Amino acid sequence: MGLFTLAEARAELDRLRPVLDEIVILRADAAEVGAVVNAGGKGLPEWKAATARLDDLMTEIQQTGAVLKSLAPLLVDFPSDLDGVPVDLCWLEGETEIAWYHRGDLGFAARRKIP
Repeated sequence: MGLFTLAEARAELDRLRPVLDEIVILRADAAEVGAVVNAGGKGLPEWKAATARLDDLMTEIQQTGAVLKSLAPLLVDFPSDLDGVPVDLCWLEGETEIAWYHRGDLGFAARRKIP
């Protein structure tokens, strides 16, 4: 996969929103069912189904060239470049659009507003 322009990353994020929304729901479902299973209750088939679907959705994101960095909260990076410097355009769950970037070697803690 190649690099994303800002416009391409924003368009891909819009396309991925239903996938990301489903991940949020499945993440909560898997946590609830996992707690029941860990307490010795029934629910193992539901937990396996939820985690298998999560795997499918994560693969769908990765196949776009975006990088899913975290599930809780959701954090998605889109490889790009800014003035010839490799960066990741960064989206964090709860943000309305991609408005931040960071150098790949510095990570999330070094996020800056896109100029």
